[in-house]
Amino acid sequence: MASLKTYLLLVLLLLSGAALAEEGADAAEIRELLDAFLEGASTNDAQMHDRFWAESLVYTSSSGLRFGKSEIMGGLAEAAANEEAGPVYTAEDVNIRLLDKIAIVTFRLMAKGIGGEVEGQFYNTGVLQLLDEEWQAITWQATRILDSDE
Repeated sequence: MASLKTYLLLVLLLLSGAALAEEGADAAEIRELLDAFLEGASTNDAQMHDRFWAESLVYTSSSGLRFGKSEIMGGLAEAAANEEAGPVYTAEDVNIRLLDKIAIVTFRLMAKGIGGEVEGQFYNTGVLQLLDEEWQAITWQATRILDSDE
């Protein structure tokens, strides 16, 4: 009987190790996607936006407006016509929590201008879902971080 218990324990350990490895791979994939998206957002890359946002997206902006993917994609066309260099976006303090085919991503978004000066900081929370074998954002919330002087 002891050998059966040992066998079952070994199977459980192997299964939990495989689940942790899969979760780690998903988290790494999501982090890579986030970094690629922020790089693309820095240049108003419409293809990257189209890849990142799900068709069912609900986005709540830091100014309190709520809109979907079609409004984001329409705004990109206007930004491309403007051709003005915008900020470069990066993520700090990234936390990714996985719940099966759902990922909750929280981070500090840094917006930096020419020369690297910080133009704005935002707390971002996104929910991504695995849709057709790709992670896509289905909801997003951005909150401007107020300067300590404000």
